[in-house]
Order: sequence, then structure tokens, then C-alpha cells
Amino acid sequence: MADDDLATLGTGTEAPQTTAHPGTGPLDPAPAPVPRWVGAVLTAGLVLAALNLRPAITSLGALMEEVRDGLGMSGTVAGLLTSVPALCFAVFGIAAPRLARRFGAATIVCAGMAAIALGVLVRPFAGGTAGFLAASALALAGIAVSNILLPVVIKTFFPDRVGSMTGLYSMALALGTSLAAALTVPVTGALGGGWQAGLAVWAVLGVLAVVPWLAVLKHRAPQAAPAAAGAPQEDAPAVRISRSPTAWALAVFFGLQATAAYVTMGWLPQIFRDAGVSAGTAGVLLALVMAMGIPLSFLLPRLAARMRHQGLLAVALGACGLIGYAGLWLAPAAGAWGWALLLGISNCAFPLALTMIGMRARSAAGVVKLSAFAQCIGYLISIPGPLLVGTLYQHSGGWGLPIALMAGLMVPQIAVGVLAGRDRRIEDEG
Repeated sequence: MADDDLATLGTGTEAPQTTAHPGTGPLDPAPAPVPRWVGAVLTAGLVLAALNLRPAITSLGALMEEVRDGLGMSGTVAGLLTSVPALCFAVFGIAAPRLARRFGAATIVCAGMAAIALGVLVRPFAGGTAGFLAASALALAGIAVSNILLPVVIKTFFPDRVGSMTGLYSMALALGTSLAAALTVPVTGALGGGWQAGLAVWAVLGVLAVVPWLAVLKHRAPQAAPAAAGAPQEDAPAVRISRSPTAWALAVFFGLQATAAYVTMGWLPQIFRDAGVSAGTAGVLLALVMAMGIPLSFLLPRLAARMRHQGLLAVALGACGLIGYAGLWLAPAAGAWGWALLLGISNCAFPLALTMIGMRARSAAGVVKLSAFAQCIGYLISIPGPLLVGTLYQHSGGWGLPIALMAGLMVPQIAVGVLAGRDRRIEDEG
């Protein structure tokens, strides 16, 4: 399992004393207890980490025009910039399980928060497009490993509350996303109008997130003794993830929803601005899209966890996306608030995907395999989308073709969402 050092931490609840743990045989005793407050600190760390997983991206979307002008970017290069998150998530996400096995998930998440803070702080002042991209990649690497490992933390410590804890995590993620979208433009003005300060200020969130994870690492209990060679490990299912139809359906669903999300975060303010909406209002509209995820990201996983088949939810979210894109095509400014509302509902495919990742495997070890597979493959799938949107926008001179592309991708997203929502487990398929 990828959570070796987290397995020794208390969560504020009593653990079964005969449960096997990573690196121990099935009959070894549970790790020594730790203070009950560590569970509360771990929950705070989970929330603060989630708050940091999107501001590096949405703050850039709110100031994309200013960044393009300041760095001399073409539309195609700006499209590449909006594709960088997906590329980094795929590349660095692959390494997350191995890093966690070697150093422990808590250590890697803590390092991820530090990388986010440093990258966000440095990138506006790195000098030129190349430096901006390199510093962005550092922040995105921290986000990538945390993306993979936080669902595993939830499965490990809250196995009977996957829906509610995923909801809390998703709600915090949506809150961080919407705060960055809504506040970046006014904060930039308050700090003197320079886009550099407006982007760098979000490094404060990363610094705050490091604190609880350092506390968790400081108070972790000693590791249990390793199992004898050849001892069975109940938490390590022998499954070839690439042979699981459910894993592939989840990966494609994750990739298509990520495509829609990053196009929205990177380009939606520009769509509204080109339609005559002011920069400040365009930022607030993006904030509305992300803010819809705050209540829905908490409620949707709890609802999904009670359903045997989550396909109906995938259909409903996809339908909202189709209507929202149709509105952007026909009347982007006149119905801006309505389209933002519908796209915000549609973007809740992300917490649905996270919930299904936790439900489609029987163990924490299965979840880490499925999380890494679905997210890494999914983000690879999503890479061309934002770049293609930027290229179509630049060469067509408008948003008709890019919006048509996004609406077209919503159809297969609905189809694979129905497949991923079936009541299956990867251990039974691979």
C-alpha cells in the first residue's frame, strides 16, 4: 500500500486490533495508539491541502489576458499553458504511489504543499514564459501527488465514511477554487494592479497547509515490525489494473471531466470578456462556476455513496453541461449567470469521479492503484483539450468552434460515466 507512514497514525477513532497493516502480517498487532487530537489535525490537514489544489490554476485564468500581455504569449502558447496542469498531473502523479511507499504519504503530501507554496510565489517573478512555466510545473507537481494520495488518506482513515469525507475534501477544493477565481482580480487591484502580486499572494495558502502535516509527521508513532518474507498482505490485492473495464471507464470519465474543468478555468473568463463582460464580472462568473461545487461537492458524494449505480448522476451532470455550452454559443453575455450556474453543476463530475474511485475498490491498496491509474490516464487524455481550444480560438477568430468541441465531448463523458457508475470492484475484474 502507498500509505506506509500514515498507517501508524491515529484518527481519533478506535482501530480494529486484528486488522493487517502495510508492511505487517495479517496477525500482527495494530500500531501503537497516538493522541486522539492527531485525527483532528489530520482532518484539518486534509481540508487545507484541498484548498490548495486549484488556486494556482484559477488565479491564472482570472488574469490570463494580463499574463499573456505581460509575457508576450500567443493564443496557442496560452492554450499550452492551460494544458500544463493536466500534463504535470499525469507525469508527476505516476510517481506518487512509489514516493509514498518510500517516504510515506504524509511526508509526500507535506512536501507537495511546500512545492505549491514555492512555485506559486516564484512563478510571477521568474522572468519570461519559460521561467513562468517551470515555476508553475513545480507548484503543479505538488498538486499532482496530493491529487493521488488524498483519496487514499480518506480510504485509509475513514473507510466507513468515504462519501462524507470525500464530500468534505471536495467542498474544500471547490472553496479554494472559487475564492481564487473571485478574489484574484480585486486583490490584484488592492495590491497595486500588478498581475505578479495578484498571482503570488496565493502562496500564503500553501504555507498554511504545511503546518498540520508537519504536526502529523512530528507525532507519528513508530513503524510496526515488517512481516516475515512471504507473509501474506491482505491490503495488497493482486490485480492488473489495466485489465479492468471499470478502471478504464473511470480513467476516461476522469479525463473528459478534467478537460471540461481546465477549459473552464483557463478560458471561461475570456469567453465572457470577449462577449462584452467586464474583467471583474468575468472573474466573479468563474467564481460562481467554482462556488457551485462548494455545496454540491459535499452533498453529491454522500448521495453517490448511497446509490448502487452512479450512472444517473453522470447523466444529470452531463445534461447541465450541454445546456450550459448551448447557452454560451447562443447568448454568452445575456444569459451569463445562468450558463455559469449550469457549468458549475456540470463541473461536479470531479467529486463524483473521486467518490467512484473510493467505491470501485475493496481496499486502500486497491484505491491507490485505481486513483493513480484513473487520474494519470485521465489527465493524459485531458492534455490536448485546452491547447486545442486555444488554437481554435486563435485561428477561427471566435468561440463557436471551441464551444462546439466542448459540447461534443460531453456526450462520451456521459456514456463512460454510466459505465464507471456500475456496482463493480476492480479486484473482481483485473
